[in-house]
Amino acid sequence: MKIVITELIWPNGLELLEKYGDVEYDPSLWSDRATLLEKVKDADAIIVRNQTQVNEELLGAASNLKVVGRLGVGLDNIDIPATKKREVKVVFAKNANATSVAEYVFSAMFDASRNLSKANDDVHLGNWNRKQFTGSEICGKKLGLIGLGEIAQRVAKRAQAFGLDVLGYDPFVSKFDFVYNELGVKQVSLEELLSHSDFISMHVPLTKGTKDLIGAKEMEQMKSTAYLINSSRGGIINEADLLEAVTLSKIGGAYLDVIEQEPIKPTNPLLTNEKIILTPHIAGLTEEAQVRTSELVAEEVGKVLEGKQALCTV
Repeated sequence: MKIVITELIWPNGLELLEKYGDVEYDPSLWSDRATLLEKVKDADAIIVRNQTQVNEELLGAASNLKVVGRLGVGLDNIDIPATKKREVKVVFAKNANATSVAEYVFSAMFDASRNLSKANDDVHLGNWNRKQFTGSEICGKKLGLIGLGEIAQRVAKRAQAFGLDVLGYDPFVSKFDFVYNELGVKQVSLEELLSHSDFISMHVPLTKGTKDLIGAKEMEQMKSTAYLINSSRGGIINEADLLEAVTLSKIGGAYLDVIEQEPIKPTNPLLTNEKIILTPHIAGLTEEAQVRTSELVAEEVGKVLEGKQALCTV
């Protein structure tokens, strides 16, 4: 069996995969399309993150392909109908990085409330500006969760401990589901969530229905002090509208771990506003999460190659 890995994987995953076949690992292979198409011609498995475009072109070149392993949970770079047509299994790292993403949301809220990094920089300049760096508590604030899947539920559970009031909007979740009945999340309309929340965290996949889900109209409904947090997918928040809203102080700011075009270009207008905090798609990228992700995907790919039933298939 031949296994081609086109992006970063942790050593424990590599070690597991070597039990199932010959592994070709090049974390930059995704960026060289011609070489990639040549490498996958006789591949039984391909393992990717979010940069490798698994589309008709690649699937057509990989005539022996049995399984695609996704080191993460987003699937917008994989043509799922095309894989199903070719009977190629797709496995993903179900819930492996959920805790890390949930903690990222809290990192953003704490940073917005009490920016220790800026205070530290100021002290290193010889200043002692206690008034300037007087922050605010997150206790008693309202956190709005758009999308109530696994990650959002982990956020909600932790929010209880910090004394946050949690509002939730998800048209696919009923009022009797676990998140509303057991995690203290209040079911509200999108409009109510936008107008009442101090922090709004996005937890939805990128689809035709969620593209530009939050635009100028939605930001007009938000508090002028509210923050948007997006650790899901770029394209869910309209970036031009966001830049205008933050620049005009219609909202307090934003924390974006994902943007429409990754990696970011030096000319991206979002870089012009310091109230838009940008991180390089690292919400789920902790050491612990990547050990779990690499292990789970390697095991699930191995099951498919051995003709066994995988647990984390699309």
